[in-house]
Amino acid sequence: MASKPSWKYYKRLGDMSPLRAIAESVFNGQNATGSPRVVSAAEVYKMACRLPHVTVTDLPIHKGSIKRLGLPADAKVINDNHGDVVGRSAEARVFYNRVSPEEQNAIEAMLREAVYEMQVNHDLIICEAVVGLHPDMMVKARLCAPETDASNMFNWLANFNPLSAVPEYDSSRELDVPDILFVAYPDWEPDLDYLRRLYPPWFEDPLFHRWFRGCVVVDEVHKTIFNLGLRYFGERKKGTLTMAWTAGMDLGAVAAHGSIKEIDFSHCPGYEHRGKQVISFYGLSGSGKSSHGNSHDNGGTLPQGAKVTIAHDDAFQIDYKNRVCYVWEPSLFDKTDARELDHPDWEYLISTQNMLVCEVDGKRVPYGQDVRNKNGRAIFARELLGATTDSIGFPHHVNWLLKDTTLPPIIRITDKALAVAMGATLMTKRTAAENVSLEEMKKLKIVPFANPFRVYELWRDCEGYMAVFEAGANCYAWNAGGNGLWRSSDEDQVPIPLQTSLHLHTLVLTGEIEWEDHPYIEGAQVPAPSIDKFIPGYYETYDLTKVQNKDAYLETLAHRFQQRREFLESSDLQEKPELLKMLVDSLKLKV
Repeated sequence: MASKPSWKYYKRLGDMSPLRAIAESVFNGQNATGSPRVVSAAEVYKMACRLPHVTVTDLPIHKGSIKRLGLPADAKVINDNHGDVVGRSAEARVFYNRVSPEEQNAIEAMLREAVYEMQVNHDLIICEAVVGLHPDMMVKARLCAPETDASNMFNWLANFNPLSAVPEYDSSRELDVPDILFVAYPDWEPDLDYLRRLYPPWFEDPLFHRWFRGCVVVDEVHKTIFNLGLRYFGERKKGTLTMAWTAGMDLGAVAAHGSIKEIDFSHCPGYEHRGKQVISFYGLSGSGKSSHGNSHDNGGTLPQGAKVTIAHDDAFQIDYKNRVCYVWEPSLFDKTDARELDHPDWEYLISTQNMLVCEVDGKRVPYGQDVRNKNGRAIFARELLGATTDSIGFPHHVNWLLKDTTLPPIIRITDKALAVAMGATLMTKRTAAENVSLEEMKKLKIVPFANPFRVYELWRDCEGYMAVFEAGANCYAWNAGGNGLWRSSDEDQVPIPLQTSLHLHTLVLTGEIEWEDHPYIEGAQVPAPSIDKFIPGYYETYDLTKVQNKDAYLETLAHRFQQRREFLESSDLQEKPELLKMLVDSLKLKV
């Protein structure tokens, strides 16, 4: 089988961390009425339907997903409303392997107390899933939680794959990583007096106060995670993916929070020489990575006869040595703000969360559009994407989606070190997918490689993507801000229509863009005037040499590059001085 249980992975069981030992003891312990039992997707679905915060709608679950999950033929979509928090709480994460021994001791004690309370007061259930779709990159994951968390556990099995639905797992390639262990206790409430006595310095740290209501403890070395006090399903999904991405990194494959697809031009008149092109887009929620990755025609700009095969729009792993990418999930966890009642995507629905449920023609149905709250979500079957694949070729084109107003719609990065540096300092903005304030969403943030779930050292990602570019991938940086390009100030901007970006996407694939040197950034290029024959007026509209208030523009551009340098210099790249110098030196301007 693929990943290994603790008894097989560790040469001595005493080599596992205290956190994994706490988790193992929960999985193999007692609870309020007996031992935690492994439940199927059908069983946990039935439990979820009885929960008071869950609504059983009249919308049928996608037929293929009913078969995959082993559900009753007439199973209906359930909607789970989680309360006031409808996004991930990144600030709740505590990284066990980064803190002092004294704080580790306090974390261990807190977790022992939390699971004691959970076991005494609740009936626990266990779900087992396979993360990864290809036999060469599969990891077993186990989730233990109270029955009151049954809806999240069903969604977790639907988002990944129940172990029972993956018979090939037993014959898949054995990987030298342990199974993922995930313990979720959404009913946890912190005892502040106890925590103060346990570790007083916590109360001196303003960040600590952010997890008074919820705490996520991550032990990436031993692939163990605890989720305390948080109901939002995205915490389970991304927590599990965090462990899977890290396992893939441990195996020498690069983690990717992005979309990836293949376009085959073999039967396109005039474009046959392009063969198969694999393209990937990296960005946070709302950046356009799904708009690019899931489009079958790029807004009608793909040549006739192009065959599109989509791998995924959120999570994959790049094995650059063997020039292949592996997909982690068989489903999509999508925002629903752009889907009306008659949208065809509802045919592929499995479940919804944090959405209005309304009676329409005598039937209860979930309604998108973010009417009830921001960040309404749904799990869709991957069949929504049309032709899909569980593994895909090495990416010819890697695209960073940034929200940086000093950038034009697209630049090509010809310097490999600059390509890595721009990915490592990817500037963007948070969205409602994160549990942050509206004011926080307005701020420009650096999120390396658009992956807020990275728990290992940044230098490992930098080395990995340097290898990807050295293996032949091209790199592009996009202004994904929508209203994106500087006009006279950082607030006065030229819009960048999605259709323009999708057309540029196609031109990258077909190789029809002629490039000229970027006027201000070393190692980068912009489309030459000939771009206008494909997108009329593009060159004049986005000509960087003609921005108004140029002095202020150049000052802002220099400031953004200085921010990038300072970020790299303050990161763990200090452990790799030669790599750090290479990346910092690549961030050069001509002015």
